[in-house]
Amino acid sequence: MELELAILLSVIAFIIGAVISGFILFKMGIKYRRKTAEVAIGSAETEAQRIVEDAKKEAESMKKEALIEAKDEIHKNRHEAEKELKERRSEVSRQERRLQQKEETLDRKIDNVEKKEETLQNKLKNVEEKLSEADRIKNSQLEMLERISEFSKEQAKEYLLKSLEDELVHDKAVKIAGFEAQLKEECEDKARQYISLAIARCAADQVSETAVSVVPLPNDEMKGRIIGREGRNIRTIETLTGVDLIIDDTPEAITLSCFDQVRREIARIALEKLIQDGRIHPTRIEEMVDKARREVELKIKQEGERAVLETNVHGLNHELVKLIGRLRFRTSYRQNVLNHSIEVAHLAGMMASELGVDANLARRAGLLHDIGKALSYEIEGSHVQIGVDVCKKYKENADVIHAIEAHHGDVETRTVIAALVQAADAISAARPAARSENYENYIKRLQKLEEICTSYDGVEKSFAIQAGREVRIMIQPEKINDEKMALVAREIAKRIEDEMDYPGQIKVNLIRESRAVEYAK
Repeated sequence: MELELAILLSVIAFIIGAVISGFILFKMGIKYRRKTAEVAIGSAETEAQRIVEDAKKEAESMKKEALIEAKDEIHKNRHEAEKELKERRSEVSRQERRLQQKEETLDRKIDNVEKKEETLQNKLKNVEEKLSEADRIKNSQLEMLERISEFSKEQAKEYLLKSLEDELVHDKAVKIAGFEAQLKEECEDKARQYISLAIARCAADQVSETAVSVVPLPNDEMKGRIIGREGRNIRTIETLTGVDLIIDDTPEAITLSCFDQVRREIARIALEKLIQDGRIHPTRIEEMVDKARREVELKIKQEGERAVLETNVHGLNHELVKLIGRLRFRTSYRQNVLNHSIEVAHLAGMMASELGVDANLARRAGLLHDIGKALSYEIEGSHVQIGVDVCKKYKENADVIHAIEAHHGDVETRTVIAALVQAADAISAARPAARSENYENYIKRLQKLEEICTSYDGVEKSFAIQAGREVRIMIQPEKINDEKMALVAREIAKRIEDEMDYPGQIKVNLIRESRAVEYAK
């Protein structure tokens, strides 16, 4: 229809154009134009008719093709729909058959359940009857047992419970003993493992200090210069340092003898400086002794810092660091106390790491456990109590203080750290050749000798020399005069005889010296 309308509109448009053209031609020549218009109209009508016929034929052809395609599409859709419908019907049939089978199976199961329920009811009924019969038999047997045993039910129950309780107590005790033995063995094995591991990892050197030091001389003539005129130089050195100088036939060497390592170190440094300087007289000796004392104090500080650095202990008070350094010049049964403290710190830290305890705190407690020995010459009391008081003074950790207090068993250990420090201290002291009791007894005898002498009023200081065979006592001249010196010497000798055991005899040598110093300005 659209094609026909288009054709028609085209024809109409053509006609209108022809009319307009004819109208125009009409003005130019009516006749001529009329003939031309008639010819054109005739041709247009013929052409329009032809076009209409062609359009109709083409429209008819397209209509037939569209109808054929539509019929094919309808046939195809119908075939697919029939196929899908057939499949759905087949699926529905299968589902119906499956449902039917399930219903039949369910019916059979229900029948079986009903049969089983009926059987169970019968069995329950039989069980109830048998239970009733068992109760009757039990009651009759209980009555018979009561008559035979002459026990009532409650008495028999109590008797059985008591017997069972006794058996359980015995079994429990046996099992507890077994568990304790097993636990003890396991704990001992673990302890051995931790201790052996700590010992194996801590390869500390054991240095046995002696009571003498040897100072080399450039030549034997230096011995006479050290002795000085009428022995004034050697006497000044011995008086200022408290060290005994042994000058014998040993070539190019002088021996310094003193149980106190600090004094001996001061004397050694001072003597080496004097030998190097060459000017040896009492005034120069005093200067060198003062310099040597300052050097030893610096060395003590450096040793303390080295120990702190080596054990990785931080945050210590600087005074505690100095006290730790002083342990470098202390021995305990010939074992160097500073090396011993470092070793105890390492051992305690290693065992703490194995046990999962604070290793830093364990090393800190191990390093400080013998800090009291640095002051035991100056303060009365055991080194344990001195160490506790010093650490309290400098606000140390409570666990560290407790470890110091408990490391010799003076108090019961309350923390793992204290137990580890106690064990590490014992391990360090138990090393082969680590300690020598004879040497320690010798040191204690000399300390006791000096302590008796310095306890008298008017005594400034005292020095035990000649391996304890002589004690030199420096008297304050303003308190003790020359006449009283003999009495004081006798009292000291008498007290030494009463309170001490020693081989041979001890010479008590009192020295009273007055000095007046003035500066010319």
